[in-house]
Amino acid sequence: MKIAVWDTYVRRKDGSVMHFDILVPDNLKNENQIFEFGKIYLNSKPFETYGLTSKECSFCHIEKATQEIIDNIQTSGYSIIEMENCK
Repeated sequence: MKIAVWDTYVRRKDGSVMHFDILVPDNLKNENQIFEFGKIYLNSKPFETYGLTSKECSFCHIEKATQEIIDNIQTSGYSIIEMENCK
C-alpha cells in the first residue's frame, strides 16, 4: 500500500511545538478529511493546542506503508507518527 505523508506542526498552549505525520492512503485527496484526522488525534491528547489548519499541515511525500501503518489505516482511516513534543 502506498501512503501520503502529511507533515504537521502544531503549537501547544504550553509554548512547545508538536511535530507529527498524518499518514493516509495515497488516493485520499480531501484535505479537509486529512485535517479532521489530525484534529481527532489532537483531541486524544491531555494538553491543549491552538488547532490545526492548512497552515500547520501540508503534503510531504508518498511512501510504502509498513504492516503496522496498513493495520492502523484499515481500522481508523489514518495513522500517526509522533516525532516531537507529542507526549
